[in-house]
Amino acid sequence: RVQLVESGGGSVQAGGSLRLSCRVSGYFYSSYCVGWFRQAPGKEREGVAAIHIGDNFTYYSDSVKGRVTISQDNAKNTVYLQMNSLKPEDTGLYYCAADFVRCDKWYREDFDDYGQGTQVTVSS
Repeated sequence: RVQLVESGGGSVQAGGSLRLSCRVSGYFYSSYCVGWFRQAPGKEREGVAAIHIGDNFTYYSDSVKGRVTISQDNAKNTVYLQMNSLKPEDTGLYYCAADFVRCDKWYREDFDDYGQGTQVTVSS
């Protein structure tokens, strides 16, 4: 059974950093896409970043480019989202998703498997 478990969220002040983790289990393939999304109250889901497991290609939304780094640790089946220079507008529920989708268009793809999310709150 596929499971995605996020961790690492919390409350920080603007300018701070957080590292989110997404542990993926149940995927017995060497090539698929893992995407990070976020959703703030009253707002639509937004794609944050994605990484293609296998070739390690990474993709970022314009709103986080230069502040966020997505990476993978294959030995731990974990994808990380390092977020620096956080802003209040980065506040939201962050969750990861995995599927065999076009990773370069992750922000508009319908993933089959999602985690429950981890809350990020950035105060000014």
